Amino acid sequence: MSQSTPPSSNGLTYAAAGVDIDAGNELVNRIKPLVKATSRPGADSDIGGFGGLFDVKGAGFKDPILVAANDGVGTKLKIAIETGQHRTVGIDLVAMCVNDLVVQGAEPLFFLDYFATGSLDVDTATDVVAGIADGCKLAGAALIGGETAEMPGMYASGDYDLAGFSVGAVERGAILPRKDVATGDVLLGLASSGVHSNGYSMVRKIVELSGLSWADRAPFDSSRTLGEALMEPTKIYVKPLLAALKETTGIKALAHITGGGLPENLPRVLPENTSARIDLAQIDPPAVFSWLAKSGGVAESEMLRTFNCGIGMVVVVSQDEAEDVIKVLSSSGETVVRIGRIEASAGAPVLFDNSLDLSV
Repeated sequence: MSQSTPPSSNGLTYAAAGVDIDAGNELVNRIKPLVKATSRPGADSDIGGFGGLFDVKGAGFKDPILVAANDGVGTKLKIAIETGQHRTVGIDLVAMCVNDLVVQGAEPLFFLDYFATGSLDVDTATDVVAGIADGCKLAGAALIGGETAEMPGMYASGDYDLAGFSVGAVERGAILPRKDVATGDVLLGLASSGVHSNGYSMVRKIVELSGLSWADRAPFDSSRTLGEALMEPTKIYVKPLLAALKETTGIKALAHITGGGLPENLPRVLPENTSARIDLAQIDPPAVFSWLAKSGGVAESEMLRTFNCGIGMVVVVSQDEAEDVIKVLSSSGETVVRIGRIEASAGAPVLFDNSLDLSV
């Protein structure tokens, strides 16, 4: 009768195959206090179980509709990796999800992340999760779980990828857009913090053509390096918008201005047979957009369909309540400008008057 041979003491291990379980455990220990800091009613923010728990009733909702969103950060990650600036992409990841929730009137409740890499660098991963926790606190969402995947052979050394998932809730009768969006409604633009997280394949190409390095002074902001300036995180609009929705009755629809810019995102909230007319002269684009347009020789139409060009969120409000909404948003720290109105359809869903000032 044959006997099996016991494994050799120097046999193959999972670590030798490229997956370090001990590093994963160390990461969990480091991020536990970061996760705990995002606790909110409905979640205790403990991690380590097979799934994250959330009590919607405990969050104060009576007849909620759940709203879910997921997104990533795109090739902005390449700049994070090449510059070693990993914390702010976590804010970007949260922002891209929770801004999509609030446009439907939903309050973000919780967030989960997915971090994938070839070989786990605990310091890098901790920085990323710290940024995610920062974003969750800005949005009022609990970080209730996530997944760290170490996959040798799938990613080049130092590379990683991110995905975010968030769930929010809105009372059944408060879902946006409302059905009474109509001609005459005012379009308010909320200023962006910069490029946010869209168009970075073009951004990186323009930087390449410019001959600048990430360590060079930003031509449009001498106080920072180019890498630092382009890593400015996406603005999270959740708390000011929720305050305006609570304190006023004039908001009919919201549009998060991401990839596709104003031409592609505004039509998503417009009723049939209407158009949005935008006065581009009312928009004050951050200097980064002027630099991108000039350095890349990018036409205005291409800028508008690639970048937010200074407007990260559009608020559709009734004309007689616009000032009330502006007051609440401004008191919450938002820069608000009237950028246009809704009118009867004139062919294209979004019509532009005047031009962007990209001369700086």
